[in-house]
Amino acid sequence: MRIALLGGTGDIGQGLALRFALETDHEVLIGSRDPEKAREAAEDYEAELEARGVDANIKGFKNGMAADRSDIVVLSVPPYHVGDTIEAVEDRLDEETILVTPAVGMKGDEDGLHYHPPGTGSVTELVAERAPDEVPVVGAFHNLAADALADLDTDLDLDTLLVANDADAKETVRNLTNEIEGLRALDVGPLANAAEVESVTPLVINIAKYNEDLHDVGVKFH
Repeated sequence: MRIALLGGTGDIGQGLALRFALETDHEVLIGSRDPEKAREAAEDYEAELEARGVDANIKGFKNGMAADRSDIVVLSVPPYHVGDTIEAVEDRLDEETILVTPAVGMKGDEDGLHYHPPGTGSVTELVAERAPDEVPVVGAFHNLAADALADLDTDLDLDTLLVANDADAKETVRNLTNEIEGLRALDVGPLANAAEVESVTPLVINIAKYNEDLHDVGVKFH
């Protein structure tokens, strides 16, 4: 498959790009509003993998070009950019494209981070509302520590929670996720359950804030 990471120059985009390129045989594309920034990031990711003996072929494009003809498009952008990003690429999406969102609405204060969903109930539902009707949306990768993903010396042992209304799209993302060693995708039902999934993210960040030995904390269910 071809996987496009829109906003792939950021933390979660970097981590997913490196892991997909390292652990799978899928084609990885980096998207950005600035194509030169995307190309530079792709070159940096290739160089890091080459230093580990991995011959990766990662390309960088403007978001629309990255999304074009991709099988899976990951909106690895902050929550306040998901609407604009979808609008910029919606003519490149169709019923054959799976749109994945890991974004979470949060607000911070001196105590820590707090869940702050949009009026739709969750960012995942907002993405589904803004995406073309025929494009299936999957919420995934919300609770993963970006630093742990991007540090290829870190052995992962984490779960990620999936929500979607389209069973086939969810299964495709589940299978893709499980190709990354140390990641396990768990089904949490339809998009209506996205708020419960997203709200875990500020929880794990606050755990990391108050526990020095749990800097890259994630979730694991037994």
